[in-house]
Amino acid sequence: MSLKMLSRSKIASTLLIIVLLAGMLSAVAGCTPEETEPTSESQYALHDPLVRFKIATTTSLYDTGLWYYLEPIFEELANVEMDIVYAGTGIALEYGRRGDVDAIIVHDRAREDVFLSDGFGINRRNFGYNFFLIAGPSDDPAGITELTAAEAYQKLYDEGMKGAVKFVSRGDDSGTHAKEKLIWSKAGFNYEDDIQGSGEWYVEAGKGMGPTLLMANEMGAYTMADISTFLAYNLKADLGIVSLVEKDPIFLNVYAAIAINPETHPKAKIDIANQFINWLIGPEVQDIMGTYGKAEYGRSLFFPIASCDMEGCPPVEDYTTPVPEYTK
Repeated sequence: MSLKMLSRSKIASTLLIIVLLAGMLSAVAGCTPEETEPTSESQYALHDPLVRFKIATTTSLYDTGLWYYLEPIFEELANVEMDIVYAGTGIALEYGRRGDVDAIIVHDRAREDVFLSDGFGINRRNFGYNFFLIAGPSDDPAGITELTAAEAYQKLYDEGMKGAVKFVSRGDDSGTHAKEKLIWSKAGFNYEDDIQGSGEWYVEAGKGMGPTLLMANEMGAYTMADISTFLAYNLKADLGIVSLVEKDPIFLNVYAAIAINPETHPKAKIDIANQFINWLIGPEVQDIMGTYGKAEYGRSLFFPIASCDMEGCPPVEDYTTPVPEYTK
């Protein structure tokens, strides 16, 4: 066969392949729309994802697992995807000031009031509470068992300065850290001058509540913790430190939710934030707050805000007045 004939043969073969491929493509194109086109639902899922709703919340709500429980409930209710940042109150407030989140959950009333008055937050509502406690070695070398919080801190300072005991502080500008500093002041000390940097006995962890408890446990030291995280970590890590001081009104720990002000941060999702806050103070979450943890710990880790009946409880209107619909 000549080269010319061979070339014509190859051309013919190539043309045949092209014709066959064209036929196959034509057959595919002739399929019914139901067989080849995505449904409107799948197009929505691909091109219009759920709205992301961002909150910053305290570590105790994370360490106890409460947010793992609540998150999917609200996501389904509001048809959103929640992005939750777990941090101390100081960091959560900073996220709110920068407009990095749509709502915050904190537990330091003094700083909350400043946050509101500065125009960063609106629609503050209390929704739950628990208590702080002072934990330490079971043999209690400082002798603080059954003292008031201020008396216990006086003893811890005296014994700490002697080198007999150690105290581990959150040291992270959290709500717990703020409460600790308040108790030092009630005990007659200036925190910055008398306590911070006063010696090796006073250790600043700079961490969340769970890691701080673990550090105190490893060191055989004292620390202050919210009772919810203490119980959760005692079950998970079998802590050697025990609760020594609990009964003091100053230990009351109230949690509040605040929406980010859309007039300060126009991108804040105020409608979802308001729905979120009303949900927190509504009957569904309040019932959860009254029962969460009972099966595992024999007691609730948190309490519905309406059950608060001691000195320092917030006014009733703080948690019974629904958040109004936002209008510019």
